[in-house]
Amino acid sequence: MKISSIVGKDKLTLSFEVFPPKTDSDFEKVKEAAFGVAAIKPAYISVTYGAGGSTSTNTLAIAKGIQEKYGVATIAHLTCVGASKDSIIKSLSDMRDAGIENVLALRGDKPKWFDGEPFKEYKYASELVSTIKEFGGFSVGGACYPEVHPDSANRQEDIINLKKKVDAGCEFLTTQMFFDNSVYYDFVENVRKAGIDVPVIPGIMPITRESQIENVIKLSGCKMPQQFIKIVDRFKEDKASMKQAGIIYATQQILDLYANGVKNVHVYSMNDSSVAGAIYNNLSDILSM
Repeated sequence: MKISSIVGKDKLTLSFEVFPPKTDSDFEKVKEAAFGVAAIKPAYISVTYGAGGSTSTNTLAIAKGIQEKYGVATIAHLTCVGASKDSIIKSLSDMRDAGIENVLALRGDKPKWFDGEPFKEYKYASELVSTIKEFGGFSVGGACYPEVHPDSANRQEDIINLKKKVDAGCEFLTTQMFFDNSVYYDFVENVRKAGIDVPVIPGIMPITRESQIENVIKLSGCKMPQQFIKIVDRFKEDKASMKQAGIIYATQQILDLYANGVKNVHVYSMNDSSVAGAIYNNLSDILSM
């Protein structure tokens, strides 16, 4: 099933992100974790892609397995950093052969091991979107940064580049994580003013360990609201309490989004089915409305 037929409708949805193993030796363990998230039967699941395509084979294996075993639609990530058009076409052919109908088009960051010119053929994700649309047969999504892409000079430039991505054929957008919903609401208002009218799906990250915070800030450039900082400071020394607090905070964010008319929410589950399941159960009656 194509994600474009799921999002942007009247029905409330909750989806999750999982990641493939970095090495083949970890495949079974990571597959089991990802399948645990899929067993919750969310609206769909996105499967990430390692830097420079380093986990591409495992990405497809996880995505295909989820669809075949659980009947849950998947969207496979695809990055273009360091890629040639021929290699992108090969990746799209492999996805099609695996029964994948959805692609999240990302520029990606230069891998540490990459020696060549990372943006020789593809400088922007919008160029990757164009190639995917030319190939045909996929529903294409993209990423966006509510608190401005780290490589953009300012918000205006960031939204201009985002508009190029949508104009190239991107059918929906998923945000990087944020911890203050007002950031999301302001961002959506700005992109609508710029003429971007595709669904903008908020990405929520449950923080269940203090150690996650540094990586989250580095990845997304997001700011931590004082309310959240106080929660972490209060519960960080007790693992069980911190996990519960993180689940509650993420659930409250999602509940506020639903209450304010947002229909679709995406959760960065970190392959933790217990966290994904707890959030889903917290919202089960709401999602069945």
